[in-house]
Amino acid sequence: MSDPSLYTFPSPLEGYRDLPPLPNEISDDGKSYINPPAEKPSEAYEKFVAPIANDRRGGFDVHIYFYQTKPDQVTFVKELWERIRREFPELRIYKIFDRPVGPHPVGMFEVNIFTPAQFGAFIPWLVINRGPLSALIHPNTNDHRRDHSQRATWMGERFPLDLGLFKG
Repeated sequence: MSDPSLYTFPSPLEGYRDLPPLPNEISDDGKSYINPPAEKPSEAYEKFVAPIANDRRGGFDVHIYFYQTKPDQVTFVKELWERIRREFPELRIYKIFDRPVGPHPVGMFEVNIFTPAQFGAFIPWLVINRGPLSALIHPNTNDHRRDHSQRATWMGERFPLDLGLFKG
């Protein structure tokens, strides 16, 4: 279901058409372009872009997977879960499921992220601290199948999800 041809995509330039051309001046690093200053920062710094949820369910879910039959991963996931609860108490952190649940084929726990600032802090932290575990990061829109497939991002080993649980 992650086949992009199954979906439509609005132009990324929607709302930015008919503007003056961008400059071609190269910055001091010799590789990147110098961008003109924006009138104001992007709203994406303050809230998630539509159709991502900006409500109590959270804009993003992070599912952190482990093989429940591997004792070293069971120990590691418990330690990671505790550390996340201590360092990121503002996030919603679910209990550890020691068996497959929902579309998830192995044990996991879930973390909900509510703001772009939380996303910007937690995801880089997880990149460094997830150890041998895999993580699925997906937005929360009203299209669960697409959120868990075409819009999903993976860290580490990708697990096949049972997308048949999502109707549509």
